Amino acid sequence: MTDDVADADGVDADADADSDESHDGETAAARQTDGETDAPAETNSGADTVAGSNADVEDEADSDAETDSDSNSDSEPDIPKDVQKYARFKKVDGAQYDRVNDFLRERTYVTAREWAIARLCADFRTETGVEMTKIGENLPELVPFMTDTYTPQAVNQARSAFRDKVRKSGATFLYGAMSGFFTAEELDEMMYEVTEIAKFLLEVEGVDLSVEEELEAEERISSVMREVREASTELRKDELSDD
Repeated sequence: MTDDVADADGVDADADADSDESHDGETAAARQTDGETDAPAETNSGADTVAGSNADVEDEADSDAETDSDSNSDSEPDIPKDVQKYARFKKVDGAQYDRVNDFLRERTYVTAREWAIARLCADFRTETGVEMTKIGENLPELVPFMTDTYTPQAVNQARSAFRDKVRKSGATFLYGAMSGFFTAEELDEMMYEVTEIAKFLLEVEGVDLSVEEELEAEERISSVMREVREASTELRKDELSDD
């Protein structure tokens, strides 16, 4: 019996020892865990400091960008109100100069530069003359496919070139109509073709023609050309009879 009690006491002592060791181990583990948990808190604090520093740098950069933008806007020249409102060539907005120029050269004798500047000279005419300086300085804003500014002399040269070509083309056409080289039917067909091209250019400039207006214009032009042909025929007959 005594030996059994002693053995029991020994087992209880061993169990208590194991319990103490287990408790001490858990405590140490808890302390270690607490230490590992505290460490990231220090790291997050450092990250916050870096983030705050970066935010300050970004704010300074934004402030500098706004200052530069304000400075650039102040340095840009003011565009006149009539130039801002001008909308003749909006239908070719985004078109390249070469494409517009090729279209015109295939159907007319004028270039895109001469066409645009001649139109502007007609629109920006005052009692004292054409505002060539305004046209040249604001040419890229007035015409989408023009990218460079022009001097008043360059504007005047383009307008003069347009006038010369129209005069020569008109003389050539009228001579062809009066000379008897074309029949009445051929002349009517030619007039229809050139009228369509002219109307298209007017539409590009923003002129909105109704169907009735187009038909009326075509009839009036055809009527005038028939009179020209008849008058020229009579003139040639009279000259032949005198000979």
